[in-house]
Amino acid sequence: MKILIAPDKFKGTLNAREVAQNIAKALLDVLPEAQIELVPMADGGEGSVEAICDARGCSSIECKAHDPLGREIDARYGWIDQEKLAVMEMSEAAGMRRLAESERNPIRATTFGVGEMILDASKRDAKEIIIGLGGSATNDGGFGMARALGFRFFSDAKELTGAVSDLQSLTKIEPPVVASVPPANSTMQPTPLPLQLNTIAAVDVKNPLLGDKGATGVFGSQKGASKSDLDNLERALTKL
Repeated sequence: MKILIAPDKFKGTLNAREVAQNIAKALLDVLPEAQIELVPMADGGEGSVEAICDARGCSSIECKAHDPLGREIDARYGWIDQEKLAVMEMSEAAGMRRLAESERNPIRATTFGVGEMILDASKRDAKEIIIGLGGSATNDGGFGMARALGFRFFSDAKELTGAVSDLQSLTKIEPPVVASVPPANSTMQPTPLPLQLNTIAAVDVKNPLLGDKGATGVFGSQKGASKSDLDNLERALTKL
């Protein structure tokens, strides 16, 4: 008998490979002759890098980045050198797991660290990046990520670098200049992205950006947003 075991993680307990191994062990206890193949799966959330790298083989890359509240962290992602392919999770830099429950605040939380990870991969001559989008603590529409990659946001002559709610007064976005410059810093001038990359967003939902079933309406309260926060976030993303 041939058996394929292809589970996702059991969130908070076992990763996908550990789940598969435990199922296999139980099956072999009663079916010792079975031919079992383990194929850990993921849905774009935490564990996606591990599942992809388990199937395709990756080395682990570590880079400096910032968490959702701007604290410096060591972030990791997978790297397949022969394909110049980076495999990342948004949650590695901008995830709920980076925050205590009392720190959850999607008005303040930023995706800047995700941009820093992308920038690091680009400096390794990445040609393609796969990013799992699940598990984030942010609701900024990629505002922080874009800033890390060199985009600049303005309200008339004033540059916007703070909370996502500031985007309600957005009047202009300037694209990055193609250049090689020092690494991004969350408190300094953004770093232009040196290369154009093919980017794949890995996600298992089809919610639109705006509206009752949009990013804010469905996920905002899970990330700590109050009713007034939800209104501000929706207006900010609408303007963006």
